[in-house]
Amino acid sequence: MEYLKRLKEDSDQANPFFKMMGVSVLSFGEGRSELSMEIQPTMQNGVGWLQGGLFVALADEAMALALYTLLTEGEGIATISESTSFLRGVRDGTIIARGWVIRRGRRVAFLEGEVRRGDGSEELLARTTASFAIVSSH
Repeated sequence: MEYLKRLKEDSDQANPFFKMMGVSVLSFGEGRSELSMEIQPTMQNGVGWLQGGLFVALADEAMALALYTLLTEGEGIATISESTSFLRGVRDGTIIARGWVIRRGRRVAFLEGEVRRGDGSEELLARTTASFAIVSSH
């Protein structure tokens, strides 16, 4: 897959969202992925917490990347539904998002993701479940 090849060669340029948000690709393969992001002051909401949509966006990207590792040539994906439970807030530091495929069918895949502190504590901050459509990219 062209996208995975570009990520391996230069992840900062392969995904514009990663570049804008300072997301680093830590690993991906065999239906799993791991991303990290350093929280910047511009990512905080009005009371100083990381804006909740960024938990969702980072988990979504981790799950999508995990699924991309199981696609064949000519397949693409689109998120169908997603639900996130926010367990704990964070104000600064690094966060880690992991995504993994639970089941990949012909037309729909089910995934889970999580966001944790990246400070060594591995404290769970958010958990996400999602379904993705698998579509022909031709």
